[in-house]
Amino acid sequence: MNERESMPFDVVIVGAGPAGLSAAIRLAQLGQSESTDLSICVLEKGAEIGAHILAGAVIEPRALDELIPDWRDKNAPLTTEVSDDKFVYLTQNKALKLPIPPQMVNHGNYVASLGLLTRWLGEQAEAMGIDIYPSFAASELLYEGDNVMGVATCPTGINKDGSHSDAYEPGMELHARVTLLAEGCRGSLSRQLIEKFNLQAASQPQTYALGIKEIWEVPATQHRPGTVFHSIGWPLSNDTYGGGFMYHMDKNMVAVGFAVGLDYSNPYLSPFQEFQRFKTHPEVRKVLEGGRRISYGARAVSEGGYQSIPKLDVGGALLIGDSAGFLNVPKIKGSHTAMKSGMLAAERVFKSIQNAESLSLYNDDIKNSWVGKELQAVRNIRPGFQKGLWLGLANAGFITYITRGKELWTMGHHADNLSLKSAGDSKEIDYPPQDGKISFDRLSSVHLSNTNHEENQPAHLTLIDKSVPIKTNLALYDAPEQRYCPAQVYEIEENEAGEKSLRINAQNCVHCKTCDIKDPTQNIVWTPPEGGGGPLYANM
Repeated sequence: MNERESMPFDVVIVGAGPAGLSAAIRLAQLGQSESTDLSICVLEKGAEIGAHILAGAVIEPRALDELIPDWRDKNAPLTTEVSDDKFVYLTQNKALKLPIPPQMVNHGNYVASLGLLTRWLGEQAEAMGIDIYPSFAASELLYEGDNVMGVATCPTGINKDGSHSDAYEPGMELHARVTLLAEGCRGSLSRQLIEKFNLQAASQPQTYALGIKEIWEVPATQHRPGTVFHSIGWPLSNDTYGGGFMYHMDKNMVAVGFAVGLDYSNPYLSPFQEFQRFKTHPEVRKVLEGGRRISYGARAVSEGGYQSIPKLDVGGALLIGDSAGFLNVPKIKGSHTAMKSGMLAAERVFKSIQNAESLSLYNDDIKNSWVGKELQAVRNIRPGFQKGLWLGLANAGFITYITRGKELWTMGHHADNLSLKSAGDSKEIDYPPQDGKISFDRLSSVHLSNTNHEENQPAHLTLIDKSVPIKTNLALYDAPEQRYCPAQVYEIEENEAGEKSLRINAQNCVHCKTCDIKDPTQNIVWTPPEGGGGPLYANM
């Protein structure tokens, strides 16, 4: 007997991020223009809209211009226009100025908080009568045969031992004519859908990066509103893809961050520690010194690009935003493509509801749009860095200035979890201690993310085989989960008898999804905790 209640909608959207909210707004616009009343429901696992949103961010307003042309009059939080671009190669003590590739020129873009922009989009959606439900995590896809017929929300009030507390609620079934999955990178339902229907079969494996970010308030004399700074080189070795950034926002705020491609091979590498080292570089330190750290967070992003986009539809459902992977890596931007994908999905859904047109045409809609053309033109830049920094830069220059994206070939990717070398074949990295002024430890950083989970609930980080962390990960790779996690979720413990085990501090989890991606045998599976759990980012 099904104890869950159900509610019917025309469209259910899982995820109130830029893609999901853009889809909802566009659907409402189309409904109003055709005098058609559509019931639209948006579910958000975060405690509030924007709570789980993290990006650099330099915003390209192209999609926003199309969706809400009068966004300036409606006080969208895009007020700091980019005034200066800097791109440098770092050695340990020097910064060598590099020419700025055309993809990285930010004229007309804005330094902003994507979280604040998402909250504003939520306000626009609610003003149009769209139902948005924060603190409701979708944990199950509902099927009728092979067609998706909606989702079920995560039950609440389940104790850690699996028993039901007095506050137990079984969750709710939300039935829909069409379900849009807008969960962001490595969404749990999106992953299930891709695997169940083998949607990646005709595509290259998706590849990812982990981005770690802090917001600092710095002295006014060190603040340059609108300045955008990107770096490559130190502290990473030349065989590891990644780089740093500083974006000068308004009100003496600076976003500083670091991204590491998750196809790195050395199991001793710690993305968090690389970020802390990056901040100690003289070029970065001179901006941060004397300031104070306000916020911290981390999030994986999809880097595979055009050739890694999966089939985007199954019966009754579409993948949108970073659930599918529309990041433009050379631009270091994905919010504009995510928003446009949501808008295109909305237009396709509306035609499907009104005229019974096939949802599968959404795949062509993406490829024929400026999203598809933009990603197709740069498809061979990111995979060129598999051979190291210098060959990657040479390949990027050749594509940018000679072939201009019109190559007759498309380069491939490899799965990030298969890229690690054994610990015995790798060199340990001696990271310097944190000074508590510029560089910090992980636990004090997690505190600034406002992360919270109900402790008496089953761990949302699950192991398929509980023996693998010791027999495989520790034995072969010296337990890399201890280092790739930016929130100190994973620790190897040893009891008095000398027996080792993996401790999972699930309450620390900032929902970055790195463990779900990088674990060598894919033994760690991220599942949604109770709605409202996780970070509570204010301005990331």
